[in-house]
Amino acid sequence: GLFDKNRIAMCKKGVVIVNNARGAIMDTQAIADACTSGHVAGYGGDVWPVQPAPKDHPWRFMPNHAMTSHISGTTIDAQLRYAAGVKDMLDRHFRGEDFPEQNYIVKEGQLAPQYR
Repeated sequence: GLFDKNRIAMCKKGVVIVNNARGAIMDTQAIADACTSGHVAGYGGDVWPVQPAPKDHPWRFMPNHAMTSHISGTTIDAQLRYAAGVKDMLDRHFRGEDFPEQNYIVKEGQLAPQYR
């Protein structure tokens, strides 16, 4: 990962690391070791190298962590809008109707006009 033992050692003692990008950019064991030693004062985020994280994942047991299950990328309201949009598109598909033009990325093998 991008944050391996060497890179973490370059950080100021007591650093707090927050990762909401990708779990794989972190060296799992290096983060756990740095939190345990106190070099990293805290680690937080909502991305894990493997999702869902296994029950024996080291981050579950290291001190000073604040982890969630990959939920920071969106709000409940946004999830409801996504679900409604997917339902609308599936309903239209099964009724044989066309989708609204703004919903296309590719249509008939061509990039939709709004993306050209």
